[in-house]
Amino acid sequence: MGCSASRKVVPEPPARAGLQHQGQSPGSARGSGPGPEAAVQVARSMQVVAPFRAKFDPRVLARYDIKALIGTGSFSWVVRVEQKTTKKPFAIKVMETRVREGREVCESELYVLRRVRHCYIVQLLEIFEAQDRVYVVMELATGGELFDRLIAQGSFTEGDAVRILRMVADGVRYLHTLQITHRDLKPENLLYYHPGAESKILITDFGLAHSGNKRGDWMMRTLCGTPEYIAPEVLLRKPYTSAVDMWALGVITYVLLSGFLPFDDESHARLYRKILKGKYHYTGEPWPSISHLAKDFIDKLLILEASHRMSADQALEHPWVVTRAAGSSMKNLQRAISRNLLRRASPLSQSPGSAQSSKSCYSHKSRHIWSKRNLRITESPPSLPL
Repeated sequence: MGCSASRKVVPEPPARAGLQHQGQSPGSARGSGPGPEAAVQVARSMQVVAPFRAKFDPRVLARYDIKALIGTGSFSWVVRVEQKTTKKPFAIKVMETRVREGREVCESELYVLRRVRHCYIVQLLEIFEAQDRVYVVMELATGGELFDRLIAQGSFTEGDAVRILRMVADGVRYLHTLQITHRDLKPENLLYYHPGAESKILITDFGLAHSGNKRGDWMMRTLCGTPEYIAPEVLLRKPYTSAVDMWALGVITYVLLSGFLPFDDESHARLYRKILKGKYHYTGEPWPSISHLAKDFIDKLLILEASHRMSADQALEHPWVVTRAAGSSMKNLQRAISRNLLRRASPLSQSPGSAQSSKSCYSHKSRHIWSKRNLRITESPPSLPL
């Protein structure tokens, strides 16, 4: 889903009636992960997508075999496909343009995707335009989500975190050079390109991205984003800049190193007050084992005054990123981070009588855990006294 200055941003609705899917958001161009649960999900998804195959434009069906439904949204749905000539997997995002809001979302997202070409940003391959629909063929990321990989692997150090963050910051720097602001950076929009250990990270889902308007105004005013990652200036209804992406990068870094969110509350009103105060702490495991440089990196991003935050260029030049990238040995943080992630997952993912473990549940529930069931800011929040 996207946002524009001419309309209110609404929460993602439930999945369309009768559509079971792999629990993934549209625009993410992601594939199913390994394991028996994923295989079952893929099999079910193939059954679900069959009735929709006949609705596809013949030009698309001539080039691609429709394999599985990946996810649905307000004005779009995403399927995994296989190119007939090469047998390579891709993702196709089907964007509904019958209503004005759908057209605005489509135009905004395609304007961004057509402009970007970077190794750490999901790539647009081709577009098929039809009446009331646009078919967008994109790279398919098959390596899974950031936290799913972290929990599954046996080791995770600050060096591993730096490797991830360097890729993300490099992609963000490229976007900002083009005057593009993502506005929805969060772990579930950072996907591994393939299951291999050396896979790169792809920044995905540009449904909320902004790239200026017809007047050449690069300041933004629309209230949108995912609550836990939204910058304070957005909540204050001030005109804002691409520095909101750097705030989100600070939140991502904090979560990546600890398994905790720096600002968290079940109540959105209380969550927003915490963000506006800008107070967070480094207590509990694994923070005592994390370097001062890593904490300094976070501190220079989670700054209330947007103009004082590090830029993407400065983040890439920070001593923590430079020194840790050199390969110095560090303590394995995986157990503590995984424990914190799963502790948060278990209340939402387990029900009475369920035989699923927290670990297996996390893989299917992570999106709901880290972004409040994928709700995005809906409208101007009430006045929030500090």
